[in-house]
Amino acid sequence: MANACTHLDEARVFDTDKDYCEECIRSGSGWVHLRMCLICGHVGCCDSSPNRHASRHFRETGHRLVRSIEPGERWIWCYADEVVAGEIPS
Repeated sequence: MANACTHLDEARVFDTDKDYCEECIRSGSGWVHLRMCLICGHVGCCDSSPNRHASRHFRETGHRLVRSIEPGERWIWCYADEVVAGEIPS
């Protein structure tokens, strides 16, 4: 585990209109919170959700940066370095 993220320059997508996890909708399950991939914009459920689609997306694609898209939350998480990597600017 690193002390700081070295991947922030990989971020490309910062916002979305999606407010759901497509994989959960297809499987008929629910989610707790949503995370958005900052590389491609994929929206998936968090690790507190039963299916953990955001971290599955990281394992399948190697896209290591996500942000919370919950209201009022602007933090960025780096799966590779396992750290809060920063915040989305206001």
